[in-house]
Amino acid sequence: MSTAAPEAPALTAPFEFFDVHVVRTRRLGPTMLRITFGGDALRGFASGGRDQRFKLFLPHPGQDAPLVPVDAGDAWFTMWRAMDPDVRGIMRSYTVREQRRHPREELDIDFALHGVGDPAEAATAGFVAAGPASRWAATAKPGDRVTILGPVVDDNGGVDFRPPAGTDWTLISGDETALPAIAGILEWLPPGTPAKVWIEVPHADDIQDLPTVADADITWLVRDNTSQPRTDFVLGSLSSATFPEGTPYAWIAGEAGTVKALRRHLVRERGFDRKAVKFTGYWRLDATEEQLVEEAVSGAAQAESD
Repeated sequence: MSTAAPEAPALTAPFEFFDVHVVRTRRLGPTMLRITFGGDALRGFASGGRDQRFKLFLPHPGQDAPLVPVDAGDAWFTMWRAMDPDVRGIMRSYTVREQRRHPREELDIDFALHGVGDPAEAATAGFVAAGPASRWAATAKPGDRVTILGPVVDDNGGVDFRPPAGTDWTLISGDETALPAIAGILEWLPPGTPAKVWIEVPHADDIQDLPTVADADITWLVRDNTSQPRTDFVLGSLSSATFPEGTPYAWIAGEAGTVKALRRHLVRERGFDRKAVKFTGYWRLDATEEQLVEEAVSGAAQAESD
Protein backbone atom coordinates (compact mmCIF):
# COMPACT_ATOMS: atom_id res chain seq x y z
CA MET A 1 0.00 0.00 0.00
CA SER A 2 1.57 1.51 -0.51
CA THR A 3 3.21 3.66 2.10
CA ALA A 4 -0.03 5.29 3.01
CA ALA A 5 0.23 8.03 5.61
CA PRO A 6 -1.56 6.91 8.77
CA GLU A 7 -4.97 8.25 9.64
CA ALA A 8 -6.59 8.26 13.05
CA PRO A 9 -6.42 4.70 14.41
CA ALA A 10 -9.52 2.55 14.28
CA LEU A 11 -11.12 1.09 17.38
CA THR A 12 -10.13 -2.47 18.18
CA ALA A 13 -13.62 -3.88 17.49
CA PRO A 14 -14.07 -5.33 14.93
CA PHE A 15 -10.27 -5.20 14.77
CA GLU A 16 -7.67 -7.31 16.57
CA PHE A 17 -3.90 -7.54 16.86
CA PHE A 18 -2.07 -10.24 14.92
CA ASP A 19 1.53 -11.31 15.45
CA VAL A 20 3.05 -12.26 12.09
CA HIS A 21 6.46 -12.77 10.54
CA VAL A 22 8.13 -12.26 7.17
CA VAL A 23 7.96 -15.33 4.94
CA ARG A 24 9.62 -13.96 1.81
CA THR A 25 10.24 -10.78 -0.18
CA ARG A 26 10.09 -10.07 -3.91
CA ARG A 27 11.05 -6.95 -5.83
CA LEU A 28 8.29 -5.96 -8.26
CA GLY A 29 10.18 -3.11 -9.93
CA PRO A 30 12.50 -0.22 -9.15
CA THR A 31 10.04 1.24 -6.62
CA MET A 32 7.81 -1.56 -5.33
CA LEU A 33 8.69 -4.41 -2.95
CA ARG A 34 6.27 -7.19 -2.00
CA ILE A 35 6.61 -8.71 1.46
CA THR A 36 4.67 -11.86 2.28
CA PHE A 37 3.77 -12.33 5.94
CA GLY A 38 2.66 -15.55 7.58
CA GLY A 39 1.54 -16.94 10.90
CA ASP A 40 -1.28 -19.02 12.36
CA ALA A 41 -2.79 -15.85 13.85
CA LEU A 42 -3.83 -14.80 10.34
CA ARG A 43 -6.67 -17.33 10.47
CA GLY A 44 -8.67 -14.60 12.23
CA PHE A 45 -7.73 -11.83 9.78
CA ALA A 46 -10.65 -11.01 7.44
CA SER A 47 -9.81 -8.76 4.52
CA GLY A 48 -12.77 -7.02 2.94
CA GLY A 49 -10.87 -6.77 -0.34
CA ARG A 50 -10.72 -3.64 -2.49
CA ASP A 51 -8.64 -1.00 -0.67
CA GLN A 52 -8.60 -2.79 2.69
CA ARG A 53 -6.30 -0.87 5.02
CA PHE A 54 -4.89 -1.85 8.40
CA LYS A 55 -2.24 -0.78 10.90
CA LEU A 56 1.26 -2.21 10.66
CA PHE A 57 3.60 -1.93 13.65
CA LEU A 58 7.33 -2.27 12.99
CA PRO A 59 10.22 -2.72 15.42
CA HIS A 60 12.97 -0.18 15.91
CA PRO A 61 16.53 -1.24 15.02
CA GLY A 62 17.78 -3.63 17.70
CA GLN A 63 14.29 -4.84 18.69
CA ASP A 64 13.18 -8.41 17.93
CA ALA A 65 9.53 -7.36 17.65
CA PRO A 66 7.56 -4.11 17.90
CA LEU A 67 6.41 -3.01 21.35
CA VAL A 68 2.64 -2.58 21.23
CA PRO A 69 0.14 -2.81 24.14
CA VAL A 70 -1.82 -5.62 22.48
CA ASP A 71 -3.54 -6.67 25.73
CA ALA A 72 -4.90 -3.21 26.55
CA GLY A 73 -8.22 -3.58 24.73
CA ASP A 74 -9.75 -0.28 23.65
CA ALA A 75 -7.09 1.57 25.64
CA TRP A 76 -4.30 0.38 23.35
CA PHE A 77 -3.98 3.69 21.51
CA THR A 78 -3.81 5.79 24.67
CA MET A 79 -1.12 3.50 26.07
CA TRP A 80 0.81 3.35 22.80
CA ARG A 81 0.73 7.14 22.48
CA ALA A 82 2.09 7.53 26.03
CA MET A 83 5.11 5.34 25.25
CA ASP A 84 8.49 6.74 24.24
CA PRO A 85 8.38 7.24 20.42
CA ASP A 86 11.91 5.83 20.23
CA VAL A 87 10.69 2.60 21.85
CA ARG A 88 7.06 2.01 20.89
CA GLY A 89 6.24 0.15 17.68
CA ILE A 90 6.45 2.27 14.52
CA MET A 91 2.85 2.62 13.31
CA ARG A 92 1.94 2.93 9.63
CA SER A 93 -1.14 2.29 7.49
CA TYR A 94 -0.95 -0.16 4.60
CA THR A 95 -3.23 -1.92 2.16
CA VAL A 96 -3.79 -5.65 1.78
CA ARG A 97 -2.50 -6.67 -1.65
CA GLU A 98 -3.59 -10.30 -1.37
CA GLN A 99 -4.64 -12.76 1.33
CA ARG A 100 -4.35 -16.54 0.93
CA ARG A 101 -5.75 -19.28 3.15
CA HIS A 102 -4.21 -22.30 1.41
CA PRO A 103 -1.86 -24.06 1.55
CA ARG A 104 -1.01 -21.76 4.47
CA GLU A 105 -2.10 -18.43 5.92
CA GLU A 106 -0.29 -15.64 4.07
CA LEU A 107 -0.72 -11.91 3.57
CA ASP A 108 0.99 -9.85 0.84
CA ILE A 109 1.82 -6.19 1.43
CA ASP A 110 3.41 -4.03 -1.27
CA PHE A 111 5.78 -1.31 -0.07
CA ALA A 112 6.71 1.75 -2.13
CA LEU A 113 10.39 2.37 -1.44
CA HIS A 114 11.48 5.97 -1.83
CA GLY A 115 14.94 7.27 -1.05
CA VAL A 116 16.30 3.92 0.14
CA GLY A 117 19.99 4.14 -0.61
CA ASP A 118 19.59 7.24 -2.77
CA PRO A 119 18.14 10.32 -1.03
CA ALA A 120 18.98 12.47 -4.07
CA GLU A 121 16.72 10.36 -6.28
CA ALA A 122 13.93 10.65 -3.72
CA ALA A 123 14.23 14.43 -3.69
CA THR A 124 14.12 14.54 -7.49
CA ALA A 125 10.93 12.48 -7.44
CA GLY A 126 9.39 14.80 -4.87
CA PHE A 127 9.87 12.57 -1.83
CA VAL A 128 11.92 13.12 1.28
CA ALA A 129 14.59 10.59 2.15
CA ALA A 130 13.41 7.15 3.21
CA GLY A 131 11.46 6.92 6.45
CA PRO A 132 11.70 4.07 8.97
CA ALA A 133 9.06 1.97 7.21
CA SER A 134 10.86 2.05 3.86
CA ARG A 135 14.20 1.35 5.53
CA TRP A 136 12.73 -1.60 7.43
CA ALA A 137 11.10 -3.07 4.33
CA ALA A 138 14.27 -2.74 2.25
CA THR A 139 16.20 -4.95 4.68
CA ALA A 140 13.38 -7.29 5.79
CA LYS A 141 14.25 -10.98 5.87
CA PRO A 142 12.36 -14.22 6.63
CA GLY A 143 11.51 -14.54 10.30
CA ASP A 144 11.39 -10.81 11.06
CA ARG A 145 8.41 -10.12 13.32
CA VAL A 146 5.77 -7.39 13.05
CA THR A 147 2.34 -6.75 14.56
CA ILE A 148 -0.84 -6.00 12.60
CA LEU A 149 -4.03 -4.36 13.79
CA GLY A 150 -6.54 -5.63 11.28
CA PRO A 151 -10.19 -6.56 10.73
CA VAL A 152 -11.90 -9.74 11.90
CA VAL A 153 -15.01 -9.16 9.75
CA ASP A 154 -15.17 -8.59 5.99
CA ASP A 155 -17.39 -5.51 6.12
CA ASN A 156 -15.30 -3.09 8.15
CA GLY A 157 -14.35 0.57 8.34
CA GLY A 158 -10.98 -0.07 6.71
CA VAL A 159 -12.60 -0.39 3.27
CA ASP A 160 -13.26 2.93 1.53
CA PHE A 161 -14.13 1.90 -2.03
CA ARG A 162 -17.93 1.68 -1.85
CA PRO A 163 -19.74 2.68 -5.05
CA PRO A 164 -23.37 3.51 -4.22
CA ALA A 165 -26.33 1.87 -5.88
CA GLY A 166 -26.97 3.38 -9.29
CA THR A 167 -23.29 3.86 -10.19
CA ASP A 168 -22.79 3.40 -13.93
CA TRP A 169 -19.01 3.68 -14.15
CA THR A 170 -15.98 4.21 -11.94
CA LEU A 171 -13.03 6.59 -12.10
CA ILE A 172 -9.86 5.54 -10.27
CA SER A 173 -6.66 7.55 -9.89
CA GLY A 174 -3.56 7.16 -7.75
CA ASP A 175 0.22 7.10 -7.64
CA GLU A 176 2.54 4.24 -6.67
CA THR A 177 1.55 4.50 -3.01
CA ALA A 178 -2.03 3.76 -4.07
CA LEU A 179 -1.10 1.04 -6.56
CA PRO A 180 -1.81 -1.89 -4.19
CA ALA A 181 -5.25 -0.48 -3.40
CA ILE A 182 -6.00 0.11 -7.08
CA ALA A 183 -4.97 -3.46 -7.87
CA GLY A 184 -7.32 -4.75 -5.17
CA ILE A 185 -10.18 -2.61 -6.45
CA LEU A 186 -9.71 -3.79 -10.04
CA GLU A 187 -9.73 -7.42 -8.91
CA TRP A 188 -12.96 -6.81 -6.96
CA LEU A 189 -14.96 -4.98 -9.65
CA PRO A 190 -17.73 -7.12 -11.19
CA PRO A 191 -17.36 -8.39 -14.78
CA GLY A 192 -17.87 -5.73 -17.43
CA THR A 193 -17.91 -2.78 -15.02
CA PRO A 194 -16.74 0.32 -16.94
CA ALA A 195 -13.69 1.87 -15.27
CA LYS A 196 -11.36 4.70 -16.27
CA VAL A 197 -8.05 4.35 -14.43
CA TRP A 198 -5.00 6.59 -14.13
CA ILE A 199 -1.90 5.29 -12.33
CA GLU A 200 1.21 7.42 -11.83
CA VAL A 201 4.58 5.67 -11.29
CA PRO A 202 8.19 6.87 -11.23
CA HIS A 203 9.62 4.50 -13.86
CA ALA A 204 8.33 2.45 -16.79
CA ASP A 205 9.59 -0.70 -15.07
CA ASP A 206 7.13 0.01 -12.22
CA ILE A 207 4.18 -0.74 -14.53
CA GLN A 208 2.43 -3.93 -13.41
CA ASP A 209 -0.03 -6.38 -14.91
CA LEU A 210 -3.30 -5.77 -13.06
CA PRO A 211 -5.78 -8.64 -13.49
CA THR A 212 -9.43 -7.60 -13.71
CA VAL A 213 -12.69 -8.76 -15.27
CA ALA A 214 -13.92 -5.17 -15.36
CA ASP A 215 -13.98 -3.22 -18.61
CA ALA A 216 -11.01 -1.15 -17.43
CA ASP A 217 -9.25 1.48 -19.52
CA ILE A 218 -5.90 1.92 -17.71
CA THR A 219 -3.59 4.85 -18.42
CA TRP A 220 -0.07 4.60 -16.96
CA LEU A 221 1.63 7.94 -16.32
CA VAL A 222 5.42 7.58 -16.02
CA ARG A 223 7.16 10.49 -14.31
CA ASP A 224 10.44 9.67 -16.08
CA ASN A 225 8.70 10.80 -19.26
CA THR A 226 7.92 14.35 -18.18
CA SER A 227 9.42 17.40 -16.50
CA GLN A 228 5.99 18.68 -15.44
CA PRO A 229 5.06 18.98 -11.77
CA ARG A 230 3.30 15.78 -10.74
CA THR A 231 -0.06 17.47 -10.17
CA ASP A 232 -0.04 19.08 -13.62
CA PHE A 233 1.04 15.79 -15.19
CA VAL A 234 -1.86 13.80 -13.77
CA LEU A 235 -4.46 16.54 -14.01
CA GLY A 236 -3.54 17.23 -17.62
CA SER A 237 -4.13 13.63 -18.64
CA LEU A 238 -7.37 13.27 -16.70
CA SER A 239 -8.83 16.62 -17.73
CA SER A 240 -8.36 15.89 -21.43
CA ALA A 241 -10.10 12.51 -21.23
CA THR A 242 -13.58 11.73 -22.49
CA PHE A 243 -15.74 10.19 -19.78
CA PRO A 244 -18.46 7.56 -20.28
CA GLU A 245 -22.11 8.45 -20.04
CA GLY A 246 -24.01 7.80 -16.83
CA THR A 247 -23.55 8.28 -13.10
CA PRO A 248 -19.89 8.10 -11.97
CA TYR A 249 -18.16 7.18 -8.74
CA ALA A 250 -14.56 8.32 -8.20
CA TRP A 251 -11.81 6.98 -5.96
CA ILE A 252 -8.63 9.08 -5.76
CA ALA A 253 -5.56 8.51 -3.57
CA GLY A 254 -1.88 9.43 -3.41
CA GLU A 255 -0.08 12.71 -2.83
CA ALA A 256 -2.43 15.04 -0.94
CA GLY A 257 -2.02 18.10 -3.16
CA THR A 258 -2.62 16.14 -6.34
CA VAL A 259 -5.62 14.38 -4.83
CA LYS A 260 -7.23 17.70 -3.89
CA ALA A 261 -6.62 19.15 -7.34
CA LEU A 262 -8.20 16.14 -9.03
CA ARG A 263 -11.22 16.24 -6.73
CA ARG A 264 -11.69 19.95 -7.41
CA HIS A 265 -11.58 19.31 -11.16
CA LEU A 266 -14.10 16.46 -11.00
CA VAL A 267 -16.58 18.38 -8.85
CA ARG A 268 -16.27 21.88 -10.32
CA GLU A 269 -15.52 21.19 -13.97
CA ARG A 270 -16.91 17.70 -14.58
CA GLY A 271 -20.03 17.93 -12.45
CA PHE A 272 -19.35 14.97 -10.17
CA ASP A 273 -21.47 14.81 -7.02
CA ARG A 274 -19.19 15.60 -4.07
CA LYS A 275 -20.56 12.58 -2.23
CA ALA A 276 -19.55 10.36 -5.14
CA VAL A 277 -15.84 11.25 -4.88
CA LYS A 278 -13.81 9.34 -2.29
CA PHE A 279 -10.41 11.00 -1.89
CA THR A 280 -7.50 10.17 0.41
CA GLY A 281 -4.08 11.79 0.79
CA TYR A 282 -1.65 8.95 1.46
CA TRP A 283 1.33 11.30 1.77
CA ARG A 284 2.23 14.97 1.34
CA LEU A 285 5.09 16.62 -0.54
CA ASP A 286 6.08 18.91 2.31
CA ALA A 287 5.94 16.37 5.12
CA THR A 288 7.97 13.41 6.33
CA GLU A 289 6.38 10.14 7.42
CA GLU A 290 6.99 11.05 11.06
CA GLN A 291 5.33 14.45 10.70
CA LEU A 292 2.24 12.80 9.22
CA VAL A 293 2.20 10.26 12.03
CA GLU A 294 2.40 13.01 14.65
CA GLU A 295 -0.45 14.90 12.98
CA ALA A 296 -2.58 11.75 12.93
CA VAL A 297 -1.75 10.90 16.54
CA SER A 298 -2.54 14.43 17.69
CA GLY A 299 -5.79 14.44 15.75
CA ALA A 300 -6.86 11.09 17.17
CA ALA A 301 -6.01 12.21 20.69
CA GLN A 302 -8.09 15.37 20.23
CA ALA A 303 -11.00 13.26 18.95
CA GLU A 304 -10.77 11.06 22.05
CA SER A 305 -10.99 14.10 24.33
CA ASP A 306 -13.91 15.77 22.52
